[in-house]
Amino acid sequence: MEPTFDLEAYLARIGYTGPREPTAAVLAMLHTAHAETIPFENLDIALGQPIQLDLASLMTKIVVGKRGGYCYEQNTLFAEVLRLFGFAVEMLAARVRMGPPRPTPRTHCLLRVTIDGDAWLADVGFGGDGLLEPVPWTLGEDLGSGGIRYRLEAEGADTVLHAALPNAGWLPLYAIRADDVVLPIDLEVANWFTSTHPASPFVRGVIAQKVGRDERLRLVGKELTIKRGAHQEKIEVTDPEQLLAILREKFTLDFPAGTRFKGFGA
Repeated sequence: MEPTFDLEAYLARIGYTGPREPTAAVLAMLHTAHAETIPFENLDIALGQPIQLDLASLMTKIVVGKRGGYCYEQNTLFAEVLRLFGFAVEMLAARVRMGPPRPTPRTHCLLRVTIDGDAWLADVGFGGDGLLEPVPWTLGEDLGSGGIRYRLEAEGADTVLHAALPNAGWLPLYAIRADDVVLPIDLEVANWFTSTHPASPFVRGVIAQKVGRDERLRLVGKELTIKRGAHQEKIEVTDPEQLLAILREKFTLDFPAGTRFKGFGA
């Protein structure tokens, strides 16, 4: 039998000591604490290790091991926490729309949380330009979260989340199929593709991202980008020990000396 989910250990991991009622204020506090503490990362894939989505594995990796994860891991974990708090939670799939226009698979997942009849978009697993706080599921209005303005727009059967990014204007982040709730088997199939297929960006090298109110970090391959408002700094990362230091100091991800990731000597 799978071990009982350890809610107290999770709350200690994110430093949350607030109230436990299923309210919009509590959702926002939990979401922010999770997003600021737990980084988005694909480092198991870059180490040649599988991604496991069962709650026991997620507890061991993210809570006990103080690691991060990508959307399937983080939003599966966060959904369980919200359910234990008494929230009504649904998981939905989305097509990432960043980059040049092209057809993309539904390889992102997010949460729709309903509170007193009102829906909220919660997503602790998108990374650099993603939400710090949840936003109301309201179409056509500016929605602020962590210093970035977002907007939800209808597009055919989809709902598209846009972000107003510094020096770039409004850009689509992902298109949500809002009428199709994701089942665990759907996550397993998408996770297998995302973590193993040669066309997936997650198998090509190191990815680590972290969001904060004042600073957003994005490490992709051998380039670290640090965003503070409209200011952006880029740092080249080529040495494997330099990479380990950046993971430890910037992302609170501590690996033993000599660890080698894909693209850095592995």
